[in-house]
Amino acid sequence: MTSRIGEIIIDCPDPEVSAAFWCAALGYRITDRDHTGVAIAGDSAAPTILLIANADPKRGKTPIHFDLWPTDRDQAAEVERLVALGASRVDIGQRDVGWVVLAEPSGHEFCVMSKVAPPEPQPFHHLDQLPPSPGEG
Repeated sequence: MTSRIGEIIIDCPDPEVSAAFWCAALGYRITDRDHTGVAIAGDSAAPTILLIANADPKRGKTPIHFDLWPTDRDQAAEVERLVALGASRVDIGQRDVGWVVLAEPSGHEFCVMSKVAPPEPQPFHHLDQLPPSPGEG
């Protein structure tokens, strides 16, 4: 048996602002909200993202982050679109790399990759091209 990611939780000072950013960035929609935060979702096969109110200041580099793959434009155009939505460029020490590091309005870093992927719900990871998991094959 295995587990599946059902929800990704992001603490943020203003869930409404973060939800608006991520909905615009990912093409998601708000699916629920209450006094604790806002839930957003895309395709039914993708995990829900819960943006939970938390006033604690962010400390250091975000330990888990999203890698976004543009779906209908190149990396530079997608970076500019995300900056126009409220993201900011961030220097976390990256140098000559193939991705651009941005931060969403709450300050959580994410990367914009150069690879273009099809939009949800089309698959983009080719499982048949991955090496076998430990214990397989």
